[in-house]
Amino acid sequence: MRKFVLLLSLSLVTVSACGFQITKNEVISVRESVSEPADKLPLVEDGPIKNVIFVIGDGTGLAQLYSGQVSLVGKEGWLNIQTMPVTGLVTTHAANRLITDSAAGATAYSCGVKTNNGMIGQLPDGRHCKTILEIAEENGLSTGLVATSTITHATPASYAAHIDSRSKQPEIAEQYVSSGVEVLLGGGLEFFIPEGQPNSSRTGPRNLISEFRNNGYDFVENAQELENSDADLILGLFSPAGMPSENRTPTLKEMTDKALEVLNRNDQGFFLMVEGSQIDWAGHGNDAEYSIREVADFDAAVKSILDFAVEDGQTLVVLTADHETGGMGVKGAGNEQSLTVTWTTDYHTGVPVPLMAYGPHAIQFTGWHDNIDVGRKVAEIWGIGTLPQIIE
Repeated sequence: MRKFVLLLSLSLVTVSACGFQITKNEVISVRESVSEPADKLPLVEDGPIKNVIFVIGDGTGLAQLYSGQVSLVGKEGWLNIQTMPVTGLVTTHAANRLITDSAAGATAYSCGVKTNNGMIGQLPDGRHCKTILEIAEENGLSTGLVATSTITHATPASYAAHIDSRSKQPEIAEQYVSSGVEVLLGGGLEFFIPEGQPNSSRTGPRNLISEFRNNGYDFVENAQELENSDADLILGLFSPAGMPSENRTPTLKEMTDKALEVLNRNDQGFFLMVEGSQIDWAGHGNDAEYSIREVADFDAAVKSILDFAVEDGQTLVVLTADHETGGMGVKGAGNEQSLTVTWTTDYHTGVPVPLMAYGPHAIQFTGWHDNIDVGRKVAEIWGIGTLPQIIE
C-alpha cells in the first residue's frame, strides 16, 4: 500500500508539471422534469442479423452524454442513447500513440486493426485493410455513410477509402466515386467540385459531381431535394465544408431517415455508419453549449435508428465513440439547478469511451473491449466475413 501511495503522488506531480489544468468553466441548467422521457428498451432474442447500423459520436465520452442529459431531458429523464439495453466500455489507443485520432480510431472499428494516427484504412506499413463496409458490398448488401462533418472526414473515410493521410480529402473524394457506397450524406462540397468553382479545394479540372451523376447517383444540395429524392443512389453535400451547427439543415436525423429509407430497399440487408461529427469539434473548442446542441442533434438521429431497429427486429445497432475530446468534466455549481462543465484540454484524451448496443446478439458488447475487438465482433456475429482482412 505504501508503494501505491508513492506512485500516485508522483503521478500527480507529473500531471501538474505537464500543465494540465481546467481551461474553462461553463454552467448549464438542470431541468427538473421531462414531459416525455424516453423508455428503456428491452433485450431482444438472438437471431439472424440482416442490417448493421454503426453509430459514432465523435469525441463523445460519458460527460458529454450526461451534460446533454441534464440539459436536454433533465436529471430524471433519459436520452434515446441511454435507452439501449447493453452498455460496455472501449479502450481506444492507436498503434503509435496512447491518444488516438479519428482516423486510427475509426479504422480500428472499420477494419479491426490498429494503425497510426492520421492513416485511413491502412496499416502502419502501408498495406490496406478491407473494411466492413467493403465486405458488405461484396456480399450484395447496400451501404451508406452519414456525417455532419465533410463526408470525406476521417471517420466516414475510414469505411470507404485507403490513404496514408486523413488530410488528403480531395483524394478521398476521388476514391468514393468507385467505392460502390449507395448513400453518402454530409458536408464537403469543396472536395468534389473542380478548381475554379466557388469554394473549391481541389486542384485540376476533375468534377466528381459529374462523375457521380454518370454513375447513376442523384446529387442533392439541400433538405428539400433530399426529401424529394426517390433514387437508390444518392450523394448529398449540404455545405462547402462541415455542416453548420446552428440551424442545421438537413439535420442528422433527416439525413439518417433518408439513408434508412433508401438502404432498406435491399432485401439482403445493409450497413450504415452514422456519425455525430461535431461533438468532437465542441470539445476542441471547450464549448459546452455547442456540445449540448450537437448531442441533441445526435440523439434525435439515434431515436430514428432505434425506432427502425425495434420495428425491423433484425437490425443490430452499435453506438460508441472514436475517443473522448476535451477532458470534459461535470461537477456541482453550488445549487441543485445547475452544473459546471469543466475542460482539461483542447485535444483528445485516452479515457475509455462508452459502448452501447441494441438488437440481436447485442449482449456481446457488454463489458470491456478494445476498439479493434468491436469491429471484429460486429463482422463475426453478422456472419458476412471476418476482420481483419489485409490486402497485400
